[in-house]
Amino acid sequence: MHTSPARRDGFNSIEIVILLVILTMMGTVFVPIISSTRSRMRAITSEANLAFIAQASAAYALDNNDRIYSFTWREGETHINLGNGNLVTMSDDPYAAARQAQNILYRATGRLTGKGKILVPMSRNTYRRYTHLVLADYLGGIVSDPVWADPADADLLRWQFEQPTNLEEYRNSGVPYANGIPDQVGYDADANWARNEIRQLWPFASSYQAVPHAWQPDYGPQYSPVEDTPHLFIGSSGIEHGERRHHQVRFPALKVHLFEEFDREQIGTPYFAYDHAAPAKLMFDGSVNNLQSGFARSSVSPRDYNEGEKVVWHQKYIPLDTFPIPLSGLGEQTELNMRYRWTLGGLSGIDYPQLFTPTSRR
Repeated sequence: MHTSPARRDGFNSIEIVILLVILTMMGTVFVPIISSTRSRMRAITSEANLAFIAQASAAYALDNNDRIYSFTWREGETHINLGNGNLVTMSDDPYAAARQAQNILYRATGRLTGKGKILVPMSRNTYRRYTHLVLADYLGGIVSDPVWADPADADLLRWQFEQPTNLEEYRNSGVPYANGIPDQVGYDADANWARNEIRQLWPFASSYQAVPHAWQPDYGPQYSPVEDTPHLFIGSSGIEHGERRHHQVRFPALKVHLFEEFDREQIGTPYFAYDHAAPAKLMFDGSVNNLQSGFARSSVSPRDYNEGEKVVWHQKYIPLDTFPIPLSGLGEQTELNMRYRWTLGGLSGIDYPQLFTPTSRR
């Protein structure tokens, strides 16, 4: 009588080893592809964010006499404090901008009283990181929205979602300086970063920074960079704030308006000022590119060219608490060229001359 061989279920040890080898090889091939695809998709989304901001900026300019969006409250004006209904007179333009930012966030969040009340962010120049709030307000109050965040900026996206409102929530949020000044040497240690009115603003920040000349003049009294930190500017009294117009940009296609502070698609998340960094940049003509920073013209401090000098401005990247660290670690001494942040001549200058293609004559 013929009998069938016994059926064998499962794998023997050799087959399992072969299967593991195959899976490992597949992982070696596909994981980098998946990672690269995810990185590229994030880059595309970030570029789409900037393109959207360009359209919104153009619409704002049409409705506001060609103004580059920026804070509009001014010294000497009187405005209502929505928190208590009192009238407040603006002592100077920076104070007016801080009050306007508070007003925008009051209306967008409803946080007018209690532990989560939006405070006046007076210990920092609000123009520096939060001028986009004016455009968000124009768009209907979308002050904490993914459009302001690089999709690879996981911290900002988390802060937007969690919306910490008091000190206890800050301590668990990863918000910069939530636990005070860090013990590790190498971080920006200015005590004002740990103030509550500054910590509570981070969920309303943006991954994209406007160049300073989008809100200050090209010449005369201006803010300039300071040597010991890239996160603060220094200026004298009499600076005209927020009166820039799009028609003042002489070469819109060659001039950066907004840029990612970090190139999060590269290993190490390099700060924009490293020559090999290629963060997404919005030009004043509405185009978006990711040209390397090293291809841009060298930076010159306004303080220098106002005094008749054209000295290239370099400074070290010193991180804020919880921000990406320098590529070689805390305490790095590399002097970086700030490129398009501080263009010679401001809005009348050029950042990427290689983008210029003269029209042929016929």
